[in-house]
Order: sequence, then structure tokens, then C-alpha cells
Amino acid sequence: MTVPPTTAPTTAEIREKYLSFFESKGHLRLPSHSLIAPDPTTLFTVAGMQPFKPQFMGAAAKFPGYGDNPRVTTAQKCLRVTDIENVGRTLRHCSLLEMLGNFSFGDYFKRDALMWAWEFLTEPEWMGLDKSKLYATIYEDDEEAFEIWTKDIGLPADHILRFGADENFWPADAPAKGPNGPCGPCSEIFYDRGPAYGDDTWAEYADTRESARFLEIWNNVFPQFERQEPQADGTPTLLDLPAKNIDTGMGLERIATVVQDVFDFYSNDVFAPIIARIVELSGKPYLGPESISHRVVAEHVRSVSMTLADGVSLSNTGRGYVIRKILRRASRHAYLLGLREPVLHTLVPLVVASMGGGYPELVTEEARVTAAIRAEEERFLKTLEGGIQRLGGLLEGMQQGGVLGGEEAFTLYDTYGFPVDLTKEIAEEYGVSVDEAGYAESLERAQMLARAGSKYGKSELFGGQDTVGDLSATAFVGYDQLEAEGQVLALMTSEGRVDALEAGTAGTVVLTQTPFYAEGGGEVGDTGRLEWTGEDGLAGAGVVRDTRKTPGGVFLHEVEVQAGTLTPDVIVRGVVDGARQATERHHTATHLLHAALRAVLGDGVRQAGSLVAPDRLRFDFSHSAALSTAEIAEVERLVSRWISADFAVKWQEMPIAEAKAAGATALFGEKYGDTVRVVSVEGDVTLNGHTVSSKELCGGAHVTRTGEIGAFVLLSDENVAAGVRRIEALAGEAATAWLRERLNSDARLAASLNTSLDGLEVRVAGLQAQLKAAEKETVQVRRQLTEAQMSGGGSGGAAPLRELGGFRVAALKLTGIAGNELRGAADKLLDTSGADLVIIASDAGLVVKASKEAVAKGAHAGQLVGKLAAAAGGKGGGRPDMAQAGIQNPDAALEALDTAF
Repeated sequence: MTVPPTTAPTTAEIREKYLSFFESKGHLRLPSHSLIAPDPTTLFTVAGMQPFKPQFMGAAAKFPGYGDNPRVTTAQKCLRVTDIENVGRTLRHCSLLEMLGNFSFGDYFKRDALMWAWEFLTEPEWMGLDKSKLYATIYEDDEEAFEIWTKDIGLPADHILRFGADENFWPADAPAKGPNGPCGPCSEIFYDRGPAYGDDTWAEYADTRESARFLEIWNNVFPQFERQEPQADGTPTLLDLPAKNIDTGMGLERIATVVQDVFDFYSNDVFAPIIARIVELSGKPYLGPESISHRVVAEHVRSVSMTLADGVSLSNTGRGYVIRKILRRASRHAYLLGLREPVLHTLVPLVVASMGGGYPELVTEEARVTAAIRAEEERFLKTLEGGIQRLGGLLEGMQQGGVLGGEEAFTLYDTYGFPVDLTKEIAEEYGVSVDEAGYAESLERAQMLARAGSKYGKSELFGGQDTVGDLSATAFVGYDQLEAEGQVLALMTSEGRVDALEAGTAGTVVLTQTPFYAEGGGEVGDTGRLEWTGEDGLAGAGVVRDTRKTPGGVFLHEVEVQAGTLTPDVIVRGVVDGARQATERHHTATHLLHAALRAVLGDGVRQAGSLVAPDRLRFDFSHSAALSTAEIAEVERLVSRWISADFAVKWQEMPIAEAKAAGATALFGEKYGDTVRVVSVEGDVTLNGHTVSSKELCGGAHVTRTGEIGAFVLLSDENVAAGVRRIEALAGEAATAWLRERLNSDARLAASLNTSLDGLEVRVAGLQAQLKAAEKETVQVRRQLTEAQMSGGGSGGAAPLRELGGFRVAALKLTGIAGNELRGAADKLLDTSGADLVIIASDAGLVVKASKEAVAKGAHAGQLVGKLAAAAGGKGGGRPDMAQAGIQNPDAALEALDTAF
């Protein structure tokens, strides 16, 4: 494979050059946002501009902890999974990408953006690219951009192509089709990689819009218009924005490919060492684009490592499910390379070595990431083996020349992670082909569903924001007040802003001030009621079903109006219902639980998610093993000590540096401003002579004294992902109600067993001993019954030898035998009968076994059992030497022997 010249800048050096260049132009350098999306429109951060949605919507360019500046530059890690199946198969698809961006929020505009892009790309101290190999596209009506390119920069006019709104406008086709809101033209920069990559010309690109030779490396977006409803004749309405913005992005992988002069980004300095290690482990050479599996493993290990380092845990839902699918895809391709043991985790250090300088969380979380990947690999390889068995069962019942259905092949892929290439390879051993067209149809259906739920275009990132983008942040007074007045700023339904909400209707209400806590930090949103006197003088009332808030701090109250009419500007009285007190008890109990877990299990415990609700709390945390009974008791004991001590719970705002110096626990993956809210329990407890404190950065609602929590009971500890445990617990009245119900349940059970609560455990132990003795006796009786039948003393009689298909065959029907004893009976019959093949049939199932010699002569127990089972109303399969099936009619199975060979 081609590797970067030793004199070429590394990817890390290119990243640093870019950021330094724009710092020299007065930009504020900000760190990459987490891959966990900064807003709920997507699961992951998918674009460099996504963390700056508030600023693009008009919010002040203030960045707590870093400063205020309308010019910003970042290297943003992004994750895009819509076209995951193309990763490794094409030259341009990857799931994780680094987007180099420079942004202006109402400051500089088009000329500076293009001039600086040109300077960075061409000047020797920066990228030093050949100017004659650079090309640009512009929006067809953007004369300003054309003038800048040709007159100010000096790009030849024949190096510029004009495209319509479908290609060079953001959002695409916005002038004619919308959505309403900020939009504008864009100008893309391309690099000519030369005839070695294609014989097409720049002029031909205008028709094809596809080229491996002309590589897009930078896109400059100019949001300069506000799109409004078209005029009556359909003419688009584009009004100049008073403050024009700049949003640019350059793919680091793409510019590294050009500057390092390598074939594609799989040959750059980040991927080349990983692929070289894969070659070493597998013994399979890397052949460029043909080596899809090498590329998938290298790319996906980087994606998974980066995402896990940002705090995502592998799971069956949400982000964790997506990352698990990516990791399992990498594991499947490692399997295709002949790697049968967990190896992906050994590649993590290579990712850390190449990218840890730009993303320090990779370094600090390397051990945790490595452990999580290894645990998932081990789990998945077992699943893969299950898929092999399932596939074997499907194939062994098929005739030579048969076709495995596409739906079955897709099920193997979707459920067991079986790639269709591996299915085809195994099927060929049985002389069976795979319906690839049917597989493709099933895959396309699944991908369509995935695309429907995984949009990441920039227009989608702003979905719904224009509805409240002009509103000021809501003043929250609910820490100290559960009742407060506020003025209605806006009313909304699914159709957008409305002028009124009538009785019997529901909508979203925005107030100037609210006592309702908005969902966040794991705590559910408050519920309650609104009361008001309408403009008509009539009393009005509505139920608040939920409370959420936007990234800009606008609280959204989901309200069902029960009486009167609610209109803008009306003063309403908000009353939070009693569920808040129960939520507060559970939230403070969560903090105590967190501190207790760290004290008992060690500082390696990190919060990985939580739910704080009126009826329960759920706490996810990083830990590799289940809690022992003693550890659970110790955790409960610590929490109870805090509660019984009735310590004060206080909260205050302070500079983040001061909070961390005071020992406040910050949640992993969260970003905090200069000033933070710290919730502290004003008293410590002890464990083995060590002092244990509770002090956390938190914006949630809490009790004022620990004694208000009342009771606390830890319900369960379970594994929810690799290296992640989940505890569920109850506090207050929910805990005492649960304990009372358990006592009542145990009392009923004791009464049914004719004993007392104190004697219940002894009584159950006695019954278990009786049951075990009875089971042992039953096994012995069945064994004697089986031996009697096999020796000819029962209804089945001894098994005579028959010559079938050139093999000596012994077949026997047994009654009163359990399914797990069938194999033992078959083993004994094979050893004692002198047969090549033995068949044991019973109501419990069917087993076929073949000797080594018979297998060498072509016998196949799996194929035979499939035929016999089909005749007996069942199905099954297995290996050439042993197979089994579930059947309904054992006599029919034995009768089918004559035609089965």
C-alpha cells in the first residue's frame, strides 16, 4: 500500500496548521464538541457547525471558559452512519470524520472566507498546493463569489463551474422549496489529482458531477438570506440578512490525502499503521480498494474508540446500539480475515497514538475503551458461532443445487452479524447458492428505515428552531418556588405559532418565568397546572403534562387546556404538583448513591447515565463486575447514614475552577460554563475510617436536608453494556411502599407453605432438597428404562443392523426418555452395535450419529436428520457426525429410513 512520504505533514500537523492559521486571523480556537450531539435533533454530532446552532440563530457569540468572539475555528469530530454499508467499499465514505471549520457570526463574510481559504491552501508555510490544480464551483447567480475568485484571487474563469440550487445552495433547493429561514449560496473548492485517477476533464465534471480525479476538499457556505414564503407567482422570496454568517468545512481526511499524496485516506498516516497491524495479525495482504475487510476494521475501530471515549456505552438502544452495530460490523470483517479471537481492542493504542494529541479524552479513557471493545468482541464472537449453527441447520436440510432465500440470508446478517459473503462461502460447501437479489431487497428495506430515522442534513439540524429562535431564555425560579407567575410569550402546536389555545386543545406554552423544572441531567420534567384570567375576564386552567427546554434556554411547557382560552401576553400562575418532592428525594439519593459507589468500588466508577423520576431512580455507571451482596449492603449502609444524619443540602454557583478544586464531581462527557451550580451535602460519613463526601456539579432539583429522603432501598444491579452496570433504587414513600409489598408477598408465600416468615428460608431449602432427590431418582429410573429397551427387554426391542445406501444402520425407538438423554443413548448404540450410522427416535426428539469411518465415506448426519425430521413433522440439522431434530411422530421418522438414502 502507498504510505505518506516521511517529509509530508502528518494529519495531526495539518489539523494544528489549520487551527493556528485561523487563530492568526483573529479566530477563537475552541475544542471539539463531544460526539454526543449538543441538541436532540440527532444522536451524534454530524457537522462542524452543529455546536454553534444558537449562534447561527442569533445568540451572542459567548463561549464560557474560552471567551467571546464572533470568529471561531474548530476541528470537530463527526459521526455519520446513514451510509455505513458503503464504508470500506468506496474511496470517500467513512463513519467518523474530522471537519476543519472556520465560522463567522455576523462578522467577516464572503471575500475574507475565500481569500483565507486560498491563502491556507496555497502558501508554502501552510499547505503549499499547486494553484494550477485548484478549481471551484459557485452558485449560478453568485456574481460576488465569481468576482472574488477571478479578480481578487486570480483563479482562471475556466477553473470555475456554476451549478444551480440543487448543488451549490444551502439548504439544497431552498429558494424554491424551502425551508423558510437562513439560507445562502456556497462555493466548493476542488483539487485535480491528475490523470492517474481518471481521464475526465473539469468541463466534463459539469455534466457528470462525479469524479475520482477532481476531489472536493473545502466547502464555503454563505448564509446571507432569509427565505420567506414565495410570492403569488411562485417567485422565491429571499431577503438579505442583517447579519451575514460564514460556515465553512474542510474534511481533514481529504486534505491529508492530497497533501500526503496517497491513494485515499486509508493510506494516510492515521490508517496506514492500523492496516499494517491488521495485515500482521491476519496474514492477509492489503490490496487497496479490493481489501474491504482491512479498511472496514481500521475505520470502524477509530470510530468506536472515539465515541466510547466521549462517554457512549455499548447498549441495545440509542447511541449505544448504533456503536455496537459499527463494532460488530468490524468484528464480522475481522472474522472474514480469518481472525477467530478478539483482536480489535489491540488496535486501540494505534488510534490513541495518532489522534490522542488532538483529542486528549482518547488518552485518559484508553483503558476503559479497550476493555469495553474486548468484552463486546468476546460476546459477539459467541453470537457469530450461534449464527454458524443456525446457517448449518438451514443448509443441511437442503438439496444440492438449492437456493437459500434472501430473507434468511438477511436475517443471519441482521440478527447474528453474518455478512452475506460468509453465508455464500459456507453455502458453497453444501452445494447451495444464495438469493443475492432477495438479500439486497431486504437490506434496502432496512436501510430505508435507518435513513428515515437518521437524517443529518444541515436543514434538519435547524428543525423547529425558527419557532422559538426569537424568544429570550426563560427565567427559572423553581429551585426555591413551586408557584410563580409568568407572562405568555408564545403558544405553539404542531402547525407552528398560534394565537390561542382553546379548552380541549393541547400545545406548547412559553413563559417569561417558570417554577417548572425542564427535563435535563437525567431528571424528568415537572408537571402541574397553569391558572389565569383571560382577556374575556373568564378563569382559565390547564394541565402541564411535561416541561422541556431548547439549547437556548427557552422552556417548553406541554399544556392541555381544560377551561377558558389561553392567549399570548396573559399572566399565568404556574403551580408544580407534588411529584416534584418525590423527584427531589430521588435526585439527592442519586448523588448519595454515586458517592457511596465510588467509596465502595473505587474512583473508577463513572456515571454513564441516569433517570430521576418521582417513582424511582436509575443509575448507570462504569464497572466491570456485578456487585457482591456485601458491596450492595455497604452501599445501602452509607446512603442510610447520610439520610439518618439529616445533613443540610446546599447549592451555590461558583467558578468552575473553584468547584473542581473543592472536589466537586463533574459528569463525564458534559461541558460546563465558567460558572457552575454545585450541590453539596453538608456532612460526611465514614467507611473503614475514610471520609466520604457528596459534592457534584448539578442543575437539578434537590431536598434541603438528607432526612427528607426517608427510606432508601437498592432494588437491582444488572449489566446493561460492556463495562456498564445499572442500579435501580427507590427513596421515600416509594421505598417504604415497595418494602411493605415485599413483606406482604413473603407472608403470603410462608402461609401457603405452612410456615412463618422466620421459617420461610428453611422451609424452601427443605422443599428444594426433596425436589433434587426426586429428580435424581427419576433420572435413574429413566436410565434403567433406556437400558432395558436397548437390550431388547422393552417395547422398542434391540436395534437390528440394516444395510442402507452402503452403510450399516441401526435404528431404535425409545419411550419415556428425556431429550437430554438421547445423545447418550445414541453414543452407546454406536459403540455397541457395530453400525456406521445410528438413529434414536422418541417423543423427546430424534438423534442421528455417524462413525468417523462413515463420515469419511460420505455419510452426513445433518442431511439425514433433516430428511427424517421432515417426514415426522419436524425439522433439525447438525454436523456430519451428529445431528438432532424436534419431531412429532417418531414412527414416521423411522419409516422414512428406506427412502432417505
